[in-house]
Amino acid sequence: MPIVTIQQGPRTVELKRDLVRRITDAFVDALQIPAEAVQVWIQEVPTDSWAIGGTLTADKK
Repeated sequence: MPIVTIQQGPRTVELKRDLVRRITDAFVDALQIPAEAVQVWIQEVPTDSWAIGGTLTADKK
C-alpha cells in the first residue's frame, strides 16, 4: 500500500481534493492497484513557519 506524503503551504480544500485524486489516479495507472490501496497525507506548513533563502514565506511579496 503506497503512502504519499506532501508537505506544502496552505491550500484550499478544492485544490487538495483535486491533488489527491490526481495522485491516486497516477498510482492506480502506474502500479495497477486499486484506489483504496493509495493513501495521501497532506502536511500543511503555515507561511510563518517556512522560509526560502533566509526569508519567511509570509514576508515574501
